[in-house]
Amino acid sequence: MADQIDTPASPDDPFDAIVDAPFDAALSERYLVYALSTITARSLPDLRDGLKPVHRRLLWAMRQLKLDPTGAYKKSARVVGDVIGKYHPHGDASVYDAMVRLAQDFSLRYPLVDGQGNFGNIDGDNAAAYRYTEARMTAAAIELMAGLDDGTVDYRPTYNGEDEEPEVFPGLFPNLLANGASGIAVGMATSIPPQNVAEIVDAATHLIDNPRCEPIELMQFVKGPDFPTGGQLVDSAASIAEAYATGRGSFRIRARWSVEDQGRGTWVIVVTEIPYQVQKGKLIEAIAQIVNDKKLPILADVRDESAEEIRLVIEPRSRTVDPDVLMESLFRLTDLESKFGLNLNVLGADRTPRVMGLKPVLEAWLDHQIDVLVRRSRHRLAKIDDRVELLEGYLVAYLNLDRVIEIIRTEDEPKPVMMAEFNLTDRQAEAILNMRLRSLRRLEEMEIKGERDKLLAEREGLVQLLESPARQKTRLKKDLAALRVRYGPETLLGKRRTLVEEAAPAREIPLEAMIEREPITVIMSQRGWVRAMKGHVALDTAEALKFKEGDGPAFAFHAQTTDKILLAAEDGRFFTLGADKLPGGRGFGEPVRLMIDLPDGIGIVNLFPARADERVLLAASDGKGFLAKSSEIIAETRKGRQVVNVRSGAKLLVARIVGAGHDYVAAVGDNRKLVVFPLNELPEMGRGQGVTIQKYKDGGLSDVTSFKLEEGLSWAMGGETGRTRTETDLTPWRVARGAAGRMPPLGFPRDNRFG
Repeated sequence: MADQIDTPASPDDPFDAIVDAPFDAALSERYLVYALSTITARSLPDLRDGLKPVHRRLLWAMRQLKLDPTGAYKKSARVVGDVIGKYHPHGDASVYDAMVRLAQDFSLRYPLVDGQGNFGNIDGDNAAAYRYTEARMTAAAIELMAGLDDGTVDYRPTYNGEDEEPEVFPGLFPNLLANGASGIAVGMATSIPPQNVAEIVDAATHLIDNPRCEPIELMQFVKGPDFPTGGQLVDSAASIAEAYATGRGSFRIRARWSVEDQGRGTWVIVVTEIPYQVQKGKLIEAIAQIVNDKKLPILADVRDESAEEIRLVIEPRSRTVDPDVLMESLFRLTDLESKFGLNLNVLGADRTPRVMGLKPVLEAWLDHQIDVLVRRSRHRLAKIDDRVELLEGYLVAYLNLDRVIEIIRTEDEPKPVMMAEFNLTDRQAEAILNMRLRSLRRLEEMEIKGERDKLLAEREGLVQLLESPARQKTRLKKDLAALRVRYGPETLLGKRRTLVEEAAPAREIPLEAMIEREPITVIMSQRGWVRAMKGHVALDTAEALKFKEGDGPAFAFHAQTTDKILLAAEDGRFFTLGADKLPGGRGFGEPVRLMIDLPDGIGIVNLFPARADERVLLAASDGKGFLAKSSEIIAETRKGRQVVNVRSGAKLLVARIVGAGHDYVAAVGDNRKLVVFPLNELPEMGRGQGVTIQKYKDGGLSDVTSFKLEEGLSWAMGGETGRTRTETDLTPWRVARGAAGRMPPLGFPRDNRFG
């Protein structure tokens, strides 16, 4: 591919001339132009009025249609049509979406559009089509555009040059911080949370009085974001201040909730406010999914009882559940706690994007308001001068009314005659000549002089204002005070909605805290059927010994519903069962292989509850073994956890809990030889083959156990007597780990098992 485009240039029209240029340079230049247009004309808000071009054009079109707050509503389609036809040559869908957002009281802290009809809801439902909805402006929008007719801002031609539109709105309403903004440009983005107007005004007033104040001082006025949906801001004051100082950070928002007593000891949690930009419908679906998946055992149900106000009812599994534990779990698992990012990236007066902190933003906004004040004053001064000039002419006409009438009646060109005789200007003479006869009755000297004197006094005040920056600041503070009255904390719209109260991060609640602790008796048959009976029943009762025909007991022990049950398999894998999830003990239970991925050909070595402070003695049939902590061999999935790496032809033979105070190990092989060695000669591992416990010429390990040396080694005697024998003198069998050993004492069981 050629890297240059060669096209003959047109000598007639320089605009149409095509210049040879490297392809990559031309492409990069055009992409840069596109990126800049996206940044400045679409995605980033202007610092001065906090609006993107589409929002500004929407409000301007509504102003042209005279959609005042006191007037009638008009179809949204009319507004959208005017915008895309006159000012914004883009798709109607994007324009209408922008208009819908301006009308949503759950999206904007201070809505700029008063919508009538379906403009969407907090559940996430879309607005109706623009042919079905109507709209007009709110009082905040009127205040944002106040002064447009007073020469306060510049106007620019529209895209086709047929009309003009304001470059920015001059109003005192601090829309950028009050309503926030969000947008994604090319290579940059913006995310500004809404703030409380009264707090912004207080901070701006303080900044006028103390221009050199530190950014941290402004935080005594601005407490943090004030979201339209309320909620609770749970970040620390230091982190909030840091975010506002740099213009970058994030805020943690939690739902507002309370416990509602239902009588007889029962209760429910009622959520009345949810985090900003969280769709209530999707939030309820997420909580319901947690209930269905049983991810939160202490949660029973969730209901939406919302009408005009949000009301989400969360039911606990039982009345003994701790409400704080339940909500902490939901904060971690759902959007009941969410983060809102702060990236205060805006366009300044020079149309340059930059990330600014709260203080620079307020300084730039105040500079803009001072400029608006100065331009408005100059515009009013010009109007006053024009009116005073006319009043001086009217006064001359009144004092010489008969002569003026005579000149008009007799002279062919009365204008120059009047100008010469009464020393009038061209505008004064023209105004007198254009006066209607009925106006003559209103020409009274005192009225004319009174209006003139009043205007001259106003003019003097404006001149003093323009000459004194101090007076300008005082006037701005006065205007800000009037704005604060309209949006003060005592008003319905101005009252702070988001509670600022620091809270710790949502912690992961252990399973034990979510399950009601109850005693159970776990029983597993030889064929792998497991069940859990309520309470600690005797292990020799008829109910405990009830099995299917041809089946029999394998493992039985007492536990709690909060325990995790460990199952050791012959292939060296360990599986974990939740004691609260075991089938009830009324029947025969259920096959454990339905709960875990354990093949039929693999036998079960042991079943026991996991204890954090216990160790397990693990040994394979080839005589290798090691120690493992119970807490480190817990499996998180159905596939289990490989703990013992058994060699080909071998299998896990022993998984036995090491009792408290045990200090020695006894091992017996298939060759009926016994070895005894200290427990500390076995390593503690999380996974592996281990070390050699006993050496064999033929066969392998038969059994291994741990014990206290001072108490001796015990084993069960044969027969039905149930007696045990204890050998205290183990000197002949005490050897180093890995020895062959010697024959056990007389009376040792024929099956080579310690019992």
